[in-house]
This record gives sequence, C-alpha cells and structure tokens, in this order.
Amino acid sequence: MKTQDRDNFKKAKTLFLKQGGILKTKEAIRVGIHPRTLYEMLNAGVLERLNRGLYRLADLPPLGNPDLVSVSLKVPHGVICLISALHYHDITTQIPHEIYLALERGTEPPRLDHPPIRIFWFTGRAFAEGVEMHKIDGIPIHIYSPEKTVVDCFKYRNKIGLDVAIEALRECWRNRRCTMDQLWYYAKICRVTNVMRPYLEALV
Repeated sequence: MKTQDRDNFKKAKTLFLKQGGILKTKEAIRVGIHPRTLYEMLNAGVLERLNRGLYRLADLPPLGNPDLVSVSLKVPHGVICLISALHYHDITTQIPHEIYLALERGTEPPRLDHPPIRIFWFTGRAFAEGVEMHKIDGIPIHIYSPEKTVVDCFKYRNKIGLDVAIEALRECWRNRRCTMDQLWYYAKICRVTNVMRPYLEALV
C-alpha cells in the first residue's frame, strides 16, 4: 500500500470513528473523505457495505441487529412497527423475516436492496404518537412503544393476523409493559376501541 493511501485510510478511519463507525456516502464526502478512498477502503476490507451507499468500519464489533440499524440509517423518517417492534420489545413468539416499517402517508417509499422491508402507511397522530428512541449499536432507532405496537397490531390485524395481536396483548399485559389507560389511549387514536374492547375487558 502506498504511503499516501495509508495516510488517506488513517484519516478516513478517524473520521468514521467520530461518526460512530458508520457513514453514508454523502456524509463521508461532506466530512472530507474522497469517494475513491471509500472504494479503495472497501476493496481492501477496511470497510464493509451495509447497504447501497452505507459503509461501516470492518474491524468494529459485529452489529447486534444490522437490519434495524441499516433501515434506520437509510430511512431516518421511518418508525419500526408491528412484528419488528414486537420482536424488539420481546412480546411475541413471531420471528420477523422482513423489517416492518411505518411511514407517514405521502412520504416517498425508500429503495433498499437489503434487508427486505414491508411498509405500512400511517397518518396523523397514529404515526406521530408512541414513538420511542432506542440506541442499537450506538445508532438511534425510532420504534413504537410496546403499548402503541399492540394497538397497531389490532389496527392491522387483517394484514398480520388477529392471533398475533391477541398474543402481543397478553404478553404485554402479563409482563407489565403496558397499562389499561395507555392501551385505551392509543386505541382511541387508532380508532380500534370497539375491536379491542372485549379483549381489554377480558384482562381485568
């Protein structure tokens, strides 16, 4: 490796580390890394490609949840929802084989090579309320709270299955991850009070 290349790699690596070890191509260029240096670092195994235009230092510890990290970085205006959120909160036995992502209606859908995503269009308060920010591998992830996710499952029961929603409700309640007031609050926002009423009454 040429001395200049080595110096460029070292400088770029320092800039990556300042940003948590992950950068988009545009961000890398903005902080002073030449596109050619990015590609050379990728070819040399110094960087790994998480997604199109998204790179990470290869010698960092393995990501605990690379799919959530990748989607959250590529689609920062999206919110992890439904089965992906249930799985994150550990209130389901379902294993998501794609990332369930909520977008506000009217937003341009993302174009991702990987991982597979399933988009659900939310509107108004149903999109904005109940969003939590968690850090996974140092990356901020927007994800719906357990109680909001349970209610969303009832709202989208025809798409994911009523049995999934009922199981999530029971697990959330049994593990004291939600209160009746919280569930009722989001049920009103999502307009599923009549659907959820018999299941909520069976809990008490």
